[in-house]
Amino acid sequence: MDNFDIQAILDALLGGNLVVLLLAGFIILCIYLGIRIVPQSQKFVVERFGRLRSVLGPGINFIIPFLDRVAHKISILERQLPNASQDAITKDNVLVQIDTSVFYRILEPEKTVYRIRDVDGAISTTVAGIVRAEIGKMDLDEVQSNRSALITEIKAAVEDAVDAWGIEVTRAEILDVNLDQATRDAMLQQLNAERARRAQVTEAEGAKRAVELNADAELYAAEKTAEARKIQADAEAYATRVVADAIAENGLEAAQYQIALKQVEAIAQVARGQGTQTIVVPADAADAFGKAFQMLKGRV
Repeated sequence: MDNFDIQAILDALLGGNLVVLLLAGFIILCIYLGIRIVPQSQKFVVERFGRLRSVLGPGINFIIPFLDRVAHKISILERQLPNASQDAITKDNVLVQIDTSVFYRILEPEKTVYRIRDVDGAISTTVAGIVRAEIGKMDLDEVQSNRSALITEIKAAVEDAVDAWGIEVTRAEILDVNLDQATRDAMLQQLNAERARRAQVTEAEGAKRAVELNADAELYAAEKTAEARKIQADAEAYATRVVADAIAENGLEAAQYQIALKQVEAIAQVARGQGTQTIVVPADAADAFGKAFQMLKGRV
């Protein structure tokens, strides 16, 4: 075998290996291009010849190399818009400045990338318009006192507006409601007047309560006095009934006997007085003594 034959064989072997190497490299490249590993916090939008093909979720995914390509890598983490401030006029024509903050996340990337260009700008504009519309339905006092209800209304309205973009509004917050200095001064005067009114009302209610308590005390004292008089009258009536019962039981003589004894006791009391030299005895005193002794004798 001459040198020419050996060289031809070597060239054939090298050519065959090169084809194998090229084929192996092509297979590896297809595998590399066909496998897509999507992170947990993202979704991939796949296009085929410029049209939407599919949306890849987290994990290992397969696409057709050279036909399909990952056109967009979208984060599905919750995002916060920069704090925004917009002017609004309340129902009672007060100019206020509302500071808002909105949190959202992308649920359907295929809608977001093909229907809206600037997501943050679009949401900010939508929030500003909705805030102005909602503030215009309320008085200033309602804006200050019903902030939670206002936030709920704004969040619901924003959700309806951005639903076509595949976005979910997770939170909407009103950070502050600012007023101009003239409105603040007017509100301060109103607040001071309200405090003064409440103090006067409290003082008047206290005076009224004091009068009511005094009247209750007088009524209570009158009731107790009436009860005491009633008890005294009942006692006197009871004593009268006892005397009447005694008269009915012992007769008129018993009553006369008691009267005669009382007269004797009265005369004896006068006689025991100091410096008494003369005792004036009633004309019927002797008769009273006689009756008393007769009754006493009769009892014995």
